[in-house]
Amino acid sequence: MPGVGCASLGFPSYGALLGMGARAVSRAKVHKRTRSLTSLPGGALPWRFIRWLYPGLRVKRWLVLFALAVLLVGMGVAFSLSPGTVPVLGSALARALRRPAGTTVPRGALAALFLVLGVASGIVALRGAVLSIVDALAPFASENLGQALFWRRHRGRGLRVVAIGGGTGLPVLLRGLKRYSTNVTAIVTVGDDGGSSGQLRGELGILPPGDIRNCLLALADTEPLMEQVFQHRFQRGSLAGHAVGNVLLGGLTEVTGDFVEAVDVASRILAVRGRVLPSTTVNLRLVAEMEDGSTVRGETAITAANRRIARLRLEPEDAQALPAAVEAIRQADVVVMGPGSLYTSILPNLLLPEIARALQECGGLRVFVVNVMTQPGETTGYTAADHLAAVRAHAGPVVDVVLVHVGSLDPERLVSYHEHGAQVVRVDADRLGAMGVRVLPREVATTDGLIRHDPDRLAAAVLEEAVRTMGPPDARSVVDYYLLQGRIRQAARDGSLDGPASHG
Repeated sequence: MPGVGCASLGFPSYGALLGMGARAVSRAKVHKRTRSLTSLPGGALPWRFIRWLYPGLRVKRWLVLFALAVLLVGMGVAFSLSPGTVPVLGSALARALRRPAGTTVPRGALAALFLVLGVASGIVALRGAVLSIVDALAPFASENLGQALFWRRHRGRGLRVVAIGGGTGLPVLLRGLKRYSTNVTAIVTVGDDGGSSGQLRGELGILPPGDIRNCLLALADTEPLMEQVFQHRFQRGSLAGHAVGNVLLGGLTEVTGDFVEAVDVASRILAVRGRVLPSTTVNLRLVAEMEDGSTVRGETAITAANRRIARLRLEPEDAQALPAAVEAIRQADVVVMGPGSLYTSILPNLLLPEIARALQECGGLRVFVVNVMTQPGETTGYTAADHLAAVRAHAGPVVDVVLVHVGSLDPERLVSYHEHGAQVVRVDADRLGAMGVRVLPREVATTDGLIRHDPDRLAAAVLEEAVRTMGPPDARSVVDYYLLQGRIRQAARDGSLDGPASHG
């Protein structure tokens, strides 16, 4: 009996998902053509304004009121420029002005009256028009429009942050960073060869979409239902095991012909705050040389080997980094490496020569986030300094600050980790200091289900150190600087940044 198709389960089929991608790309192209058309001189331009008169927009009433406001202000200005008096016409106006009928009033009084009415009408008209438009385009933002607009503009002028990694660690950091800045670029590893990503990589010849999908959702400003749909994995049929987001990225790649463009289209669909980039467009394979002398190829096999790694390299060895990723690093105010699997999520990005060189030459703050727990096999017995030594051995001196977790962890959770061979990473601060880096000890972990970094605490700790290091900016961005400081101090009062003084 044939398997149950995804359409019968209430989810779109692969063909339907391809159609969704095609329509998204088509709408983007039509939008570009429309913009170019309406910018032409002559008869095309008025249509841009005539569209505002279509019925049902709930905008015409505010346009009429605004026109009346302009008329009233104009009359007020005209009266204010003409000295003398004006006969009062009618008893109603006389009573409103508390004057006897038939008398005259100064032109200045009428000017003030018309100006007040005009300005008040203009404010009401503008407010009504803006709220009507926002309610149609973003209904959930209309209630706190001023506050939402202010913080969105503030985040748009935020620090330029580059986050490098992959797996489950990088999305954790991104969820926290998007609260402070929309100038966030995620550079994601593309060495995954297992599960849905590995299968689509083999069948469609695309880059593995899984880590990219998770980072898109971490930076997205979208409804929970959309995130749930993107993360949903089909349970039956030929798509069993595939995440909807992975299939959609595969479809968008076929439609656009370019994986990076497909990611950009998905970013627009999800209203992503920032940008997500693969570290390279080359289909990489990880090769690990183990401490016992053996060689293991492929991310999945490396993880399953459960042995300590001596050296990691890439195949092909001449793979080049994505130029946009390199440029983002060069322009960054702060670059964050980690958290995440050291050998399968972080180092694959740093092994690309262009990225390693950009990090070495980067003028921004370079932060390495050490994992809270060791990873069985790959980093068994590693201390914080061992993690940094591995980074240096593969990419050179690319770290200024090492952020480590300090504080208690749930003993019951630790028992489960210990049973699987994982241990708390020991912070050997003296050795780190001797390696010439600053140590930033902060309580940034949470034990809510799993022992992992807390998004808000981690982002606040990173940005606190970046702000402290950079110092006051130029006058143009001084307001944003102190607003960011205030938000970080608020996070500290909420307990996000507790920890002893830095070492080293």
